[in-house]
Amino acid sequence: MLFRQAEISGAQTITLPRHHDERGSFGRIFDRDRFAENGISCDFVQASISRTSYAGTLRGLHFQRAPYAEAKLVHCLRGEIYDVICDLRPDSPTYLKHQYFYLNCSDNEMIYIPPGCAHGFMTLNDDVEVFYAMSNIYAQDHASGLRFDDPALGISWPRPVAHISAKDLQWPYYKGSEDMVW
Repeated sequence: MLFRQAEISGAQTITLPRHHDERGSFGRIFDRDRFAENGISCDFVQASISRTSYAGTLRGLHFQRAPYAEAKLVHCLRGEIYDVICDLRPDSPTYLKHQYFYLNCSDNEMIYIPPGCAHGFMTLNDDVEVFYAMSNIYAQDHASGLRFDDPALGISWPRPVAHISAKDLQWPYYKGSEDMVW
């Protein structure tokens, strides 16, 4: 595994090694000791898969408030996504900055997103599958989000949004750090 610090404080890209033979390939996506050696010492307690049918679908920007703030590990299993993280931690040197990543099923890359960051992605083709591991359980009363088109965040999406949930359209615009209770 190759760990590289991202622009967002505490976020990292992780390139996964693949071992190939006549049967196909094999690769490890998690190794607690290797993660700890690279400054990631959380335990992942839940894992989920999202399947998205259509290109131009936007999911996010999502996060959980304390005491259920969560780190995420995101990996694209099928297709390609434009993945965005936005730092909402007022004491972070990258506060209110965002960073995007192109993740696809061929590049063997994952993104580690620290607690206190919002996350979302746009599918770049039809039939996309994304794996998530989370460091905290899903707590509906602490689940939150921000508008994908919030001018305070300044995110440029690579194409127009073709599909988005009603819930994601109802997230508020960012008002300030007093709204973010970590």
